[in-house]
Amino acid sequence: MEREKRNDMSFSRKRSFTFGAYGGSHFLVYSVDRFTCEDETRPESAEDNTLDILNSPASDRKPFLSASSSQRDTELFEIIEKLQGSRIDEQRCEFPLPLKSQLVTIGGDLPLILPPKLGGYWVDPPLERLVDVSPTSSHYGLDPESYDIMERDAEAKIYHKFFRSRYHHSFTAVDPSLGPLVLSVCLEEEESKLRVILRMKECSLHGVFSVSLFPNIPSAVELAKMLCDRVTVSKFEVVSYLKAPELMTAFDEHRVSPNFKFGILYQKYGQFTEEDILSNNEESEEFKELLSILGETIQLQGFSSFRGGLDVCHGQTGSEAIFTSFHGREIMFHVATKLPFTEGDPQQLQRKRHIGNDIVALVYQDGQTPFLSDVIKSHFLHCFLVVRRIQRADETGETVYQVSITAREDVPPFGPVLPDPPIFTDRSLLREFLLTKLINAEISCYKAQRFSRLELRTRSLLLESLQAELSTRSQCMMGDGSLPALPSSEGARGVTEGSGGFIENFKRAIRVRSHSFETLGVPRKIGGSALQKPKTEKDGEGDKSPGPLPADSLGPAELKDQASPQEDL
Repeated sequence: MEREKRNDMSFSRKRSFTFGAYGGSHFLVYSVDRFTCEDETRPESAEDNTLDILNSPASDRKPFLSASSSQRDTELFEIIEKLQGSRIDEQRCEFPLPLKSQLVTIGGDLPLILPPKLGGYWVDPPLERLVDVSPTSSHYGLDPESYDIMERDAEAKIYHKFFRSRYHHSFTAVDPSLGPLVLSVCLEEEESKLRVILRMKECSLHGVFSVSLFPNIPSAVELAKMLCDRVTVSKFEVVSYLKAPELMTAFDEHRVSPNFKFGILYQKYGQFTEEDILSNNEESEEFKELLSILGETIQLQGFSSFRGGLDVCHGQTGSEAIFTSFHGREIMFHVATKLPFTEGDPQQLQRKRHIGNDIVALVYQDGQTPFLSDVIKSHFLHCFLVVRRIQRADETGETVYQVSITAREDVPPFGPVLPDPPIFTDRSLLREFLLTKLINAEISCYKAQRFSRLELRTRSLLLESLQAELSTRSQCMMGDGSLPALPSSEGARGVTEGSGGFIENFKRAIRVRSHSFETLGVPRKIGGSALQKPKTEKDGEGDKSPGPLPADSLGPAELKDQASPQEDL
């Protein structure tokens, strides 16, 4: 036990190493929790034997050396030689990632991004491709015409495009295994086609059938089974509510939004921690120049366009922000240096409550300090675009920008492709690339496991509410007076604030679900108490917790814990 403690102490003294890059005076300090030596199971060394003797009680000690003095001297030198040899072996360690990369072969400049030691993130371009990032290379960026913006949901507007302007029918049902179903059928007589949409919890299925294939028009059940053979329901109800197309359009397009919000972080030289990066207040001229490339500085007071959750009335989120319009989309940037700074708060919760709820953030580096992929702790941040301003090595000395991207490992790759080398000299081309990359990054992040689960839950809640509302209102249209009158809810289904409507859609789904239970006769709590009905099996399912809500939906007392979330939900 004593020997193991000494080994631990010997390792604890070697936890911080400094590496210098050739060709410059830049250094990287990286703390290592544990080193893996080449020979951890080496036999007991002479050093161990010597220390055991020296640390043993005096009564238990045996004579250290009982031979003559010359023999003692000889054995002493042998012990010293063995001690020096074993210590050299101890120092032959294998560095954990990312220190195993070739940091000294990238022309004296440290990379923009370093992946975490435990992995979990991918970096583009990979570190091994950074052997030559000289801005004197002849390739700078790609043709901006190749910068295509991804579609969040390519089929979301099929109903609006092919159904709403034509005569069609819709049906609802609750399948024992699939849950609520909403079916829409349209006959395109001019082309002799039958167009069908089947909305389910997992997805919506769309199909086009030739009328000549059927001797008679198939029933709603038959059409549903053509699209999904797992449908087991035997009957659909006809939707007769006059405003049903508006409700179904809102459901189909709930994932589509022309609005985006992104965070912007300012990283100064030597800053490795979240606290240091979020505590920056001053903006360098180079950082201001990049902000001017991304958008224009606007005054938040009275701002009428997309505000991205910022306060435009009382100044509680600062007085200025960066905003831009890009190919029919409105983008609001949460710039850390423009959000309120709180003295004595190392976490800067007033800043992180906005940036920590973004899904993608841009990092501007003012100096040769790498950005660690997992330095910002957040449930939502899944991708970072890192930009560094560098000088050309030729006689012109022109300023250029180097770009790198990192994202969590379950985020699929997205375009546009980084040029090789990842250098931009033209500012308009840099703007086109960064804004396209930011939008595509967020859309791609929604495919990550955490967001895909949340989106599935949101869709399930909204579809359950849609089916219940269509069924209830249709029965009211048919004269069923036993059902309670429902207040109008179409106004709550429009385009909402938030990043692509994703977070707000989840909160709206919870509110709509609660409203649906009220219409079914479940009383609301008044004054902290309510006359509750005994829970049926359906009520029990409805009371299941939908999971943690975003930080900006919590009260002040709950904000502190949520604004600095742990890594896992």
